[in-house]
Amino acid sequence: MRALLLAAMALALAACSGIEWPARGEPMRPAAVSEAGSGIVAYLETLQGMSESRLAAEAARQRAAAAREPGDAAKVKAAIALSLAPHADESEILALVEPVAAKRGAPSEVRAMASFLQAMAGERRRLRESAAASGTRLREERHAREVEKQRADALQERAAQLQQKLDALSDLEKSLSDRPTPQER
Repeated sequence: MRALLLAAMALALAACSGIEWPARGEPMRPAAVSEAGSGIVAYLETLQGMSESRLAAEAARQRAAAAREPGDAAKVKAAIALSLAPHADESEILALVEPVAAKRGAPSEVRAMASFLQAMAGERRRLRESAAASGTRLREERHAREVEKQRADALQERAAQLQQKLDALSDLEKSLSDRPTPQER
């Protein structure tokens, strides 16, 4: 999943610049990528093989770096690291990339990556909220089913008690009808 996300990020970054289509078997290289854009591409390559714990540490490091140097590329790098880190907070990612995506003066590669991360974080937030709503709905349905089962069990118990009473009355009626009447004596 993380490799797919990295590939999508690289494609999003490459999409905003000219692409030289290589011969078969050669790697793709963006034709004219700005210094900030090439820094992001290089950063994506460094994140590729990191474990979850290293990604979490890298996200914390990039977050601190973005706080120290408020440049657009630093914010996007922090957002990339956060988006790949486990248990990322979408609102934090959005807070980093929304100003960059809206900024007209930012390099196009950086803006493109910020826009991609913005869309991805928004979609992840929507999916997370949908999953939470589904979980709540599932719990409510389970509770309703349990209440319905308890009600059915209570009705079944009541029916069994009524059947016992009916059987007892039938036995009593039978025993009374089997008695000899006073005239027969």
